[in-house]
Amino acid sequence: MKLKIYKLSFLLLAACTSLYAQQKPIPIDSSYSVANVYKQIHKEFPHAVPAKDSVPANVTAYRNLVYTTLPQTAFGKRELHLDVFTPTAKGMYPALIMIHGGGWRSGTRSMQVPMAQMLAAKGFVTIPVEYQLSLEAKYPAAVYNIKSAIRWVKANAAKYNIDTNRIAISGCSAGGQLASLVGMTNNVLQFEGDHGNTGTGSTVKAIVDIDGVLDFLAPASLNLERKPNSPDIEWLGGSFAEKPLIWKEASAIYWAKPTTALPILFLNSGYSRFHAGQDELIGMMNEWGLYTQVHKFNVMVHPFWLFHPWVDETVDVTAAFLHKVLK
Repeated sequence: MKLKIYKLSFLLLAACTSLYAQQKPIPIDSSYSVANVYKQIHKEFPHAVPAKDSVPANVTAYRNLVYTTLPQTAFGKRELHLDVFTPTAKGMYPALIMIHGGGWRSGTRSMQVPMAQMLAAKGFVTIPVEYQLSLEAKYPAAVYNIKSAIRWVKANAAKYNIDTNRIAISGCSAGGQLASLVGMTNNVLQFEGDHGNTGTGSTVKAIVDIDGVLDFLAPASLNLERKPNSPDIEWLGGSFAEKPLIWKEASAIYWAKPTTALPILFLNSGYSRFHAGQDELIGMMNEWGLYTQVHKFNVMVHPFWLFHPWVDETVDVTAAFLHKVLK
């Protein structure tokens, strides 16, 4: 009898331990935020003003929508969210999926919201997307997440007045790297993942890369001095010496082909290391007769898109590019 009670207690303890393990909180790195960046740049750039979350009068906001649920993770059932900002006037509009930066381990989709609202006021449906960061899940989880978000957008296009033939993707810093990789891997099965609206396609028609690396193997990237816990090493699961094929696989430039490469806009800060691979890709695209555009901000602020006056110019250039290529 005592043995049976012991076994039952052990099983209950094991079940509780398992349940706790599944429900442990997702680790969060909050070091990358608008407030922290503002503190860093305010002295040198006193005219910089953080862009605010403010819905324009001609825009309707839909917040915190679940685009997919991951049933089995180390943190239990995991819901991933996005926001939608759509022009209020009747019509079908081009859409822009928007990916935040933060070294693949920090940042939130809320950092894309002011820019999303400004673009929505110019006639785009804009969708800032949450994805799994490296403290929660390594590469390629974020790619699977974003492809799933695109499928959700297409599956729900009618509700939000989206023209599914005119969907583009943008990203800032690490988000730019992800946006470029997602765009250049249209119809590449290994990047699709298996969650969320799997019967719908995830292709996009154009890319806006804001200070995001295209080639981890380019000298401007590969030759950087790194610590073992550097953001790219953490996200890719090891150094280049340890994971050379992964570093290549995660580089958008190696997926660019004359038949599948997309029109791309590069928005650059004064830090050239964030543009690793850009010149090489532009050379390839020129040879193939495909459209590229570069707009440089001569300012030594990496996340310039978070602040006025630079976000205003970012929005204007992005809107003009999208109107040009999403005809």
